[in-house]
Amino acid sequence: MKQSEVKQLSTAELQEELGKTRKAYSELRMAHAMSPLENPLQLRKVRRSIARMATELTKRELNG
Repeated sequence: MKQSEVKQLSTAELQEELGKTRKAYSELRMAHAMSPLENPLQLRKVRRSIARMATELTKRELNG
C-alpha cells in the first residue's frame, strides 16, 4: 500500500487494515518456511506496508 493511500484512510480503517496485513505477513512467512515462495520479494513489500501503516498511526496519535 502506498503512503498516499495510507493517508486517505480513517484511523479505524487503518487499524483494521494493519491487522489484516500483519496476518497476511505471518501467513506468507509460514508458507515461505515450508517451501520457498515464488516471489520472496512479497515479504519485503508487505513488511514495508505494515511499517507505513504503523508510522501513520503513530503520527496521528502524536498530533491528534
